[in-house]
Amino acid sequence: MSLLNRFFKTKPKPQALTSDLRNEIRRTFNESAADEKHFPSTIDPRIYHVKLIAEHLGDLSNKRVLDAGCGKGRFARVYKDNNPLAQVHAMDLAEAMLHYATADLNRCAGSLTALPYRSDSFDGAYATESLEHAVEIEKAVAELCRVVKPGGRIAIIDKNVEHWGKLDTPVWERWFNREEMESMLGKHCRQVRSMPVSYWEDVEPDGMFLAWLAER
Repeated sequence: MSLLNRFFKTKPKPQALTSDLRNEIRRTFNESAADEKHFPSTIDPRIYHVKLIAEHLGDLSNKRVLDAGCGKGRFARVYKDNNPLAQVHAMDLAEAMLHYATADLNRCAGSLTALPYRSDSFDGAYATESLEHAVEIEKAVAELCRVVKPGGRIAIIDKNVEHWGKLDTPVWERWFNREEMESMLGKHCRQVRSMPVSYWEDVEPDGMFLAWLAER
């Protein structure tokens, strides 16, 4: 039975990211890359998740920004199209996902818990529904902050643990509450705020998705 079919409904417990588990996650997402229905390669730029991150990061002209856990690079593609002079780096664990990222992005395979970039090398970074797959969440948050310059901005959008059980989830996945992620970001950032968000700006959030916006 594949990991995608082994689901559970109780609140997930922290676990270690062993090499076997990392390989299992990579294999799962490499296999899922062909599933365009559930893992689309494009996103509507009007979706509020896209707009919120863009507003938080600000003008990206001649700046470096990282999409950490980019999947097929759909967010990165929007930001590159809107900021042709930006260096948009798209990183993901699954090489098959990266195959869909366009050639004008700086594509790189790597792990969220050991980002393959120098410290203080980006003006901004974001992670959209990717930290939930990092397993060692605090280490992944520290890495995301490490690669961003002092004064740079970080955005995270992920699922709210208070809604755990409403969706089928693989055994390694974790969701977060506002305070938990604020605390992790607060260890590395001077400003952190969070809010519930909806896919559409004019739709009241139902609490499923949370956004954390930070400044290093």
